[in-house]
Amino acid sequence: MAGTAAALGILVYFFVINPGKSKIDLTGAPSYNVLLITLDTTRADHLGCYGYKPAKTPNLDRLAREGIRFARVYCPAPLTLPSHASIMTGLYPVTHGVRNNGHDLPSGIRTLAEVLKGRGYSTAAFVSSFSVDSRFGLDRGFDVYDDTFRSESPFKTQNSERRAEETFAGFSRWLENNGNNRFFGWVHYYDPHLPYDPPSPYKEEFDGDPYDGEIAYMDRYVGAVLERLKEKGILERTIIVIAGDHGEGLGDKVETGHGIFLYEETLRVPLILYNPAVFTRSQVIESQVRLVDVAPTILETIGLKNEAAGMTGQSLVAWLRGKSRKDLDSLLETFYPRENFGWSELIGLVSGRWKYIQSPRPELYDLKNDPGEREDLVASSAGKAGELKKMLEQELLGSSAGDGSAIGRTGVRPEDQERLRSLGYVNFAPAGRGPALPDPKEKIPLLRLIQQAQAYEFEDNYAEAEQVYLRVLEEVPDSPAGYVNLAIAQARQRKFDQATRTLNNGISRIPDSEILLVRLGHTYLVTGRLREAFETMNRVLSLNPRNVDALTVCAGILDTEGRKEEARTYYDRALAVEPESRYLRMSYAGNLASSGRLREAIEAYKKLIVDFPEEQAFYQYIGIAYSYLGEYAQAVSFLERALAIRPTPTGYFNLAVAYEKSGNIREAMEYFKLYLDNSRGESETNIRKAKAELERLEKGS
Repeated sequence: MAGTAAALGILVYFFVINPGKSKIDLTGAPSYNVLLITLDTTRADHLGCYGYKPAKTPNLDRLAREGIRFARVYCPAPLTLPSHASIMTGLYPVTHGVRNNGHDLPSGIRTLAEVLKGRGYSTAAFVSSFSVDSRFGLDRGFDVYDDTFRSESPFKTQNSERRAEETFAGFSRWLENNGNNRFFGWVHYYDPHLPYDPPSPYKEEFDGDPYDGEIAYMDRYVGAVLERLKEKGILERTIIVIAGDHGEGLGDKVETGHGIFLYEETLRVPLILYNPAVFTRSQVIESQVRLVDVAPTILETIGLKNEAAGMTGQSLVAWLRGKSRKDLDSLLETFYPRENFGWSELIGLVSGRWKYIQSPRPELYDLKNDPGEREDLVASSAGKAGELKKMLEQELLGSSAGDGSAIGRTGVRPEDQERLRSLGYVNFAPAGRGPALPDPKEKIPLLRLIQQAQAYEFEDNYAEAEQVYLRVLEEVPDSPAGYVNLAIAQARQRKFDQATRTLNNGISRIPDSEILLVRLGHTYLVTGRLREAFETMNRVLSLNPRNVDALTVCAGILDTEGRKEEARTYYDRALAVEPESRYLRMSYAGNLASSGRLREAIEAYKKLIVDFPEEQAFYQYIGIAYSYLGEYAQAVSFLERALAIRPTPTGYFNLAVAYEKSGNIREAMEYFKLYLDNSRGESETNIRKAKAELERLEKGS
């Protein structure tokens, strides 16, 4: 352990222990709030409290200094959604089924939020990226799930995200009205994610290392959460859990991002617990633990130990009490190489000082003597490698069975190997069962190319990105991501015909690829080929009836064609998946209004105003609807409120008409004049109408 700490630059704290004082006091914990803050893409060894001197992380450092810091923590997968699913369920991916970003958490898998909601907690989540969007199932059990990114946009892309500042603002607004009730909250910050682009002054301060700048910026909003809890008077009765979801390669072993390999850089994450009344003595726990242990630890801390039954993870309360120093074996996996590039998945096990990685060319590392994983010992220590492989097989079988029935067996039976294969672990399958997938280690030159193309994209250099993606596609012709990346680079250059050909070529090889069909549908849409867009998106819906992009496109096309009732069926289906979407709600309200269902439209717009009170257009639309209904007092009221938010020529015109129809000629004339005084850029038709109406009213008066 000393070698590991030194090599990773981990700072080890030493404390004088007072035997008379307990390390943990759970007496009041059941009445406390629980706040989980997850730090996306955050390496433990890039925080000050883990010994990284260049870090500027005073808030995280303070929590670690005054609370509990776990020195060696492993995530189950170096990917956002699978790792968060494990945090929220206490289960490994082999059990909860989320093996890659974009997968759905299966129904029947119980989440921490569901448990706590059932025990009377208010529950709210504020997340920062599409990777944990509500459509994937992590919203289960949350009363509020704020995943509104680019709310004005009709679609959430895979790259949709928001800065910590915006996510914190949502949490702060919610806390204002809910902080007096016992709650479970989740705040997810996504900032240290490629491409790194910290805002000022962090951009300038960390000019040479923007990744550290993103972490420093994120730390600021960890501090903002603490300050907000303090202002509300509830910091002392809130248990705070800080957890990273996975790390980042940063080029240490070629990989700049994460997801491909199972090396320490992308697997070691921070884990900090804080509440001075509960964790009465600060301490550093050196034992190896896992993110799957977070949920059961929270549950036992707040007196709900029995609710953790069935979870794979273990409660760490015994470690907090000083009653255990045991290292917990850590199961690791990534299916990203297989699903995204057609390379082999990787599965691993960390047991004590040893790490074993199962792949077409297995790897074995002694983390105590070689924490940088520079010397693969699989050949020289074949006995240890074989032992760990058996342990890994048994761990996978036990976790997938949910009852630990495979643990303790001396070997893996043929039927067990078949079950591992059925779970997707083809590396454990008997030889000769299908073609072998290439080891990601053998694809490092290609990985460098892919990363170069991504770098060109981040620089908006799409012409160069296109050329590199063409080379990548020659190497991996059956990768849906390859065709999508190339088509996006072409579309960014407005080479839409080429983008369409690229996607159709991909579909000819992979006809049931949802992501290829979605991208093709979007490309048809932006080029005005509505019939092809509609047909393509319906092919998507035959594969995935819940695909929001496909439902939204189909609804919009039907709406444009005047097929209002059919359009509403698609809107209804889309809103069942994304009920918070402002665009979908606006479109649905507009559909109702244009169908003559004005009172339903008014109610839909009023609900939008509750969530977006500063959106001028919603007041305007309600005012117009009331005008059509002949309820002019209501119309005037809403149109005046629209103008109070933001004066516009259209607003003056509509209010003038409403006043005129209500019989208030003086006010009508005033607003027609205001319209004409501010009519620059307005259509000549409307200007003529306003002039004629004003002249008529002036003559009549």
